[in-house]
Amino acid sequence: MTYQRTIPVEFNHCDPAGIVFYPRYFEMTNSVVENFFAERVGRSYARITMQDGNGVPTVRIDANFRAPSRLGDRLVFTLRVLKVGGSSVALSIAARGEDEPEGSQRLQADLTLVWVTPEGRSAPWPDDMRAKLMVELDKEPAT
Repeated sequence: MTYQRTIPVEFNHCDPAGIVFYPRYFEMTNSVVENFFAERVGRSYARITMQDGNGVPTVRIDANFRAPSRLGDRLVFTLRVLKVGGSSVALSIAARGEDEPEGSQRLQADLTLVWVTPEGRSAPWPDDMRAKLMVELDKEPAT
């Protein structure tokens, strides 16, 4: 399964030339992940962090910037769950322009997140979250 979220490129995302400044892509991918957790996994970051004291920090990210995005563009981010480990989850996120065909990419990022306790130690996913992550697991081979 995939999860999609469209994010408009705003002035605050851009350098003086009107092109997305690459660290802003990490903010966008974090927004996609945060909304995925709230909408599909059933736990908002507010609940995870502020109420329960846990966390899901990104412990690895590998990004390829394939084409520039500019002020006013609308980017479609597609998230896939690649692997669910004991305390980790591997995600793939691709972004394309809203008017570009499926498969086009401006950004490709692979991330690993880990469930951590209030003490900052990795721990197994809570059963309900693990079950929902497993439902989201992308069983199609990557193209």
